[in-house]
Amino acid sequence: MSDMADEEAVSRFVERFASELTEAGMQRMAARVFAALLASETGSLTSAELAERLQISPAAISGAVRYLAQVNMVSRERDPGSRRDRYVLHNELWYETFTRRDQVLTRWEKVLRDGAQTLGPDTAAGARAAETAEFFEFLQQELLGMMDRWREHRARGRTRDGTADEG
Repeated sequence: MSDMADEEAVSRFVERFASELTEAGMQRMAARVFAALLASETGSLTSAELAERLQISPAAISGAVRYLAQVNMVSRERDPGSRRDRYVLHNELWYETFTRRDQVLTRWEKVLRDGAQTLGPDTAAGARAAETAEFFEFLQQELLGMMDRWREHRARGRTRDGTADEG
């Protein structure tokens, strides 16, 4: 009976996290598939396993996985000696996601700086565009520093729990 309660608790977590991802703008089915993969012990599931856990059709899974693969959150791998696909979370997923976001911020900042010049530095619109560009530049610098601190934090954590070389 405790396995059933655990499965129900995991299912509630998956749906709760998927709901948060959906609120943040991710497609609903992709959010559910992503959350299910995150909650799986191995970080990977087959289409049949996803369909069973989420009670959705293989077609819905296919579309969700296509989206997740496009945004580099999961990859498709072939089970050895099988024709079945397995969907796998990328390693360093959040780090990669925020690193890509950094690239987006760089592009936005450039467009906004160009826009500030086009709109005129002495106009209210130009000043807004320039301030927004300045904000993205600030955010980018903070993000780079955070990513460095995260790598250091993970390295210390791995050493502390014995999963990394100490010397």
